Amino acid sequence: MPGKIRVGVLFGGQSSEHEVSLASARSVMSAMDPDKYEVVPIGITRQGRWIASGDPMALLRAGAPPESTPVLMTSMLTPDSTGQGRAEIVELAPPSQNGLALSASNGQPIDVIFPVLHGPYGEDGTIQGMLETAGIPYVGAGVLGSAVGMDKDAMKRLFIADGLPVAPYVCVTRSEWRADPSGVQRRTEEKLTYPIFAKPANMGSSVGISKIHGSGEFARALDEAARYDRR
Repeated sequence: MPGKIRVGVLFGGQSSEHEVSLASARSVMSAMDPDKYEVVPIGITRQGRWIASGDPMALLRAGAPPESTPVLMTSMLTPDSTGQGRAEIVELAPPSQNGLALSASNGQPIDVIFPVLHGPYGEDGTIQGMLETAGIPYVGAGVLGSAVGMDKDAMKRLFIADGLPVAPYVCVTRSEWRADPSGVQRRTEEKLTYPIFAKPANMGSSVGISKIHGSGEFARALDEAARYDRR
């Protein structure tokens, strides 16, 4: 009989949805049939360090792993305080014939990566592009589908262009909001009726989102959304 499929489950990450990713990964790994799959946990710290040795889930749940923890890869650049930076991944493991070396704890190559990452640097096509460049199969949407699905403004524009129904919305940049908050609120209230929701355009469904019941809650909700994205 053929051996088990080795699945590298990728979780954690540098986005604000780090904890959500850990919870999702625990659910995914517990649901995998142990008779068919060999699960290889791969954790990414908030600082961008990739950990595949020991118990990555426990290390990430405990906070920053010790500096002595062996890492698979690390990030040279991390996001700035506004989340606009982009991490440059540098390989630390010896390269394989397919490029990036990803191996299970027993030294056998990983067959496929299952990204269970939420938010930027996970759902937005960045990880998908890196895996495709390295020639590593992965689960889920490709680079374009991931990028468009993550960027809610781009997604809505494509839906509208193709004649699909979209709920009324207003897209506001952080700079517009900071330069003219009263004008942004006026423009929004002319197009939408309360209650409305404010959310970062490039985050998931749990962080930075507020339900606005009336005009008095507008500023606080926009400030909260602007913490996580420039739109």
